[in-house]
Amino acid sequence: MAAFDTTRTTYGTSSLFGRLTTMIANQLAAIVDWNDARSTRETLGQLSDRELADIGLCRGNIDAVAEGKPVF
Repeated sequence: MAAFDTTRTTYGTSSLFGRLTTMIANQLAAIVDWNDARSTRETLGQLSDRELADIGLCRGNIDAVAEGKPVF
């Protein structure tokens, strides 16, 4: 015989605390990602055109690299 617990009211959903924690973690991750991209843009922007060419980049590639997109 199968038993079914009818006292639990949140089947299939997480608790409010769990959803709040997930939301805060997602916001924190977005802030960390933004700061990493900002720092990368700043650092690469300080390099000369020659230094960028030495690592296979040009000024137009800086935003793509900072956002983690492939550069061809």
